[in-house]
Amino acid sequence: MTIRRSTLLSTLVLATGLVVSAAGAMAQPIKVGWLSSLTGPLSSSAIAENEGVMLAVEEINKAGGILGRQVELLTRDTAGDPTKAVNFAQQLAFSDKVNFVIGPVNSGEGLAATPILARAGVPNLVIGAVDELTDAKKYPRAFRMINTNSQWISSANDYVLNTLKKKKIAIIADTSGYGTASAKAAVAMLEKAGITPVYTVMVDNNKTDLVDEMTKARNAGAEVVMPWTAATGLLARLLNARGEMAWDVTVVGHPALMAAQIRKLLNKPEYWEKTYAAGYVSTTFEPNGKLPKRTQELVDKMRPRLGGGEIDVLFWWVAMGYDTVKMIEYAIKTAGSTDPAAIQKVLEGVKNYPGVYASYTWSPTERNGFPDSGMIVNTASTFKDGSFQPAPR
Repeated sequence: MTIRRSTLLSTLVLATGLVVSAAGAMAQPIKVGWLSSLTGPLSSSAIAENEGVMLAVEEINKAGGILGRQVELLTRDTAGDPTKAVNFAQQLAFSDKVNFVIGPVNSGEGLAATPILARAGVPNLVIGAVDELTDAKKYPRAFRMINTNSQWISSANDYVLNTLKKKKIAIIADTSGYGTASAKAAVAMLEKAGITPVYTVMVDNNKTDLVDEMTKARNAGAEVVMPWTAATGLLARLLNARGEMAWDVTVVGHPALMAAQIRKLLNKPEYWEKTYAAGYVSTTFEPNGKLPKRTQELVDKMRPRLGGGEIDVLFWWVAMGYDTVKMIEYAIKTAGSTDPAAIQKVLEGVKNYPGVYASYTWSPTERNGFPDSGMIVNTASTFKDGSFQPAPR
């Protein structure tokens, strides 16, 4: 009798221990790594994205978390340095043992860090645009939420060739991993359309004077200058050079051409005229003067956090940052756990998920979730609350 009673007691203690252990595991926070270049020459998009990321985390935690677990955001500032991105990716994956990684923000960093996250098997929401960052076989748990670089370039090319009817094009890109890849892709896409750029040059992000490059583009007969860089300082210097040269050439290119930081760096406000860039339907004012419903709702929530006045960051970055965390919430809730294989299966089945920045769709073979229909070309000088009017047609 004593033996049976002792055995029963041991069993109850063991079972209780298992329940407590399981409950303890469930109570552990969901760790989300956030590789963000919050400082450095490529920080403008990261700062805006960070606002959306933090708001979504706060909302989820205030509502009780995901499956009863709070979200712990582990932010790492890469400063736009691929080496730092690699080191932080290794730290997040192998030391911090995060459940998800968002980023890196910039494509040059992503090219270095994404393979590391893939080897670790960590689900990764990609927000770099270079096409090579996603591959269902090489990086099966990397799902892109931003559009591809090809979508940016093709939108800008279509506007130049088919709306403006211009064929003499100069391409100016930076020397980063993103700039180098973009210049190559832009040239290839133009040549496929039967157009050979009259001038192409790569410029260091920190170059202070672009008059020489712009003079060479003008002397080559360029009718349009197409810059491919995310560095707002470099883009502002390009527009200032155009203005100081009194060269009335149209500029069409990267979305960063529309950043509020550029407005602050221009020598004269009119230097922003005749500047157009690839943008997004989600942050484009409709004919009635209103933003799409989901965008306006997020604008209303973000405005107090951003000072209460006009929003002076590109709002699509805010929206995308917000969407990344909401996608993590959706994936974990649908999978019923943070198991990486289960998360992968859920994300492969996402179809028309209604985000703010876009509606996303992936499949077992397709890791690019942003639809072509979400792209548009905007007029930079119409900046209002981080959103824009469409470019003239």
